[in-house]
Amino acid sequence: ACPFGEPGERMYRSGDLARWRADGMLEYLGRADHQVKIRGFRIELGEVEAALNALPGVARAAAVVREDVPGDKRIVGYVVADGSLAPPAELRARVAAVLPEYAVPAAVVVVDGFSLTANGKLDTRALPAPGYEGAEGRAPRTPLEASLCGLFAEVLGAAQVGIDDGFFDLGGHSLLATRLTSRVRAELGRELSVRDVFEFPTVAGLAACLRRAGGEVRRALVAVQRPERVPLSFAQWRLWFVGQLEGPSAVYNVPLVMNLSGALDVGALTSAVADVVDRHESLRTVFPVVDGEPVQRVLPAGEAVPSVEWADVAVDEADRLVATAAGHVFDLQTEIPLRVNGFTVAPDEHVLVLLVHHIACDGWSLGRLGDDLATAYAARLKGVAPAWDELPVQYADYALWQRELLGSVDDPGSVVARQSSFWRNALEALPEELALPFDRPRPAVATHRGAEVPVVMGADLHAQVEELARSVGVTPFMVVQASLALLLSRLGAGTDIPLGTPVAGRG
Repeated sequence: ACPFGEPGERMYRSGDLARWRADGMLEYLGRADHQVKIRGFRIELGEVEAALNALPGVARAAAVVREDVPGDKRIVGYVVADGSLAPPAELRARVAAVLPEYAVPAAVVVVDGFSLTANGKLDTRALPAPGYEGAEGRAPRTPLEASLCGLFAEVLGAAQVGIDDGFFDLGGHSLLATRLTSRVRAELGRELSVRDVFEFPTVAGLAACLRRAGGEVRRALVAVQRPERVPLSFAQWRLWFVGQLEGPSAVYNVPLVMNLSGALDVGALTSAVADVVDRHESLRTVFPVVDGEPVQRVLPAGEAVPSVEWADVAVDEADRLVATAAGHVFDLQTEIPLRVNGFTVAPDEHVLVLLVHHIACDGWSLGRLGDDLATAYAARLKGVAPAWDELPVQYADYALWQRELLGSVDDPGSVVARQSSFWRNALEALPEELALPFDRPRPAVATHRGAEVPVVMGADLHAQVEELARSVGVTPFMVVQASLALLLSRLGAGTDIPLGTPVAGRG
């Protein structure tokens, strides 16, 4: 209904974005359905397309978000040539000169033309997958460089990488840099920081960095003989401790909600969920307390039966039921940390809620979990079990490896004891509460009802932030974090300010 017209009049949402200017005019900003969020940044794809269309030799351009690897969303630009056209790498470089770093397409693909849907819109499914290709540079000269070339290609999805190719020139970003350091640690047993990747973004540079660092190669993460009592990893122990301290709650649930269209075989889906639980030990692990200490007990495959519930519901009830399903409180001592709820809202429209406790899953794991579920479901539709290779290690193997690597807190000479001592001293005087001029009193008991406050940073300001970051040798994130701390300090929070930041990777 239209709030400004007569009773019964309708108002239609156009999907256009605009803002009032100081002179009273409306400035068109683009389409609301053309705005995406990549790595925490809100990006208007229309701005990317405008930058591509402005390049010499480009007749038409389109920018889309692809997720060819689960959990790795990237912007890809597609262009149709109008006469002679520069190579894709050069096109990307020219766009990078006018767009902020986070909005630069990971790849630019030249196509003959664009296919349209029946509604006259761009058919994104008809667009070819990009190839993140390295330049024809020098080949690896040492086994270390060869290994790093392979890891670059794996993380970036490139067919081939030379030793002079830049990680960020091939579409890399900070999260992928974190993944690269993790893969270097797992495959080479060597420590590499994200800062090293920023400072030495080529294979040759990182190889030299690792050679200068020297050091012993840490023991590889492999499957090992399990003791009778398998300890929790340090990340699991933190979550277990918080649960004991605050009591049972759904605060650390990780819900994955998917809208499904088309015919759905609930029986095949139920079998597929069981297949995934059988494949991943962490999804069939319970955490009983033995002699006052929590331990991991992996239930045998086939014995752990995941809860899968399905119901036909009205459309207007779906959101409430999804929220209820996501709010399930797990009993981690006796209940496996995964359950599934499904709701059919129309004959060919369904909502699937895959709920996992954070003690068994993180943000990166969700992509793999969804991928394995799709593979298993496709197999079960054919009446067969999924044919996947056995996993080389399970999470319990990682927990044992981590405990051996970091040692015990009871050993003063261990890595974990030294780090714990350092951080206890560093955080000793940290305030429990920031004295800020709130507009309402803080509740006596935390409600955990969070929200987000979007902050729009213009291209000019972002360029200034990047320039400042480069001039002092830090990342743009560090500049923004320092700015936030400075703002809080000026609002009365003092000079010792704790800020929480989500991190990638489970340790």
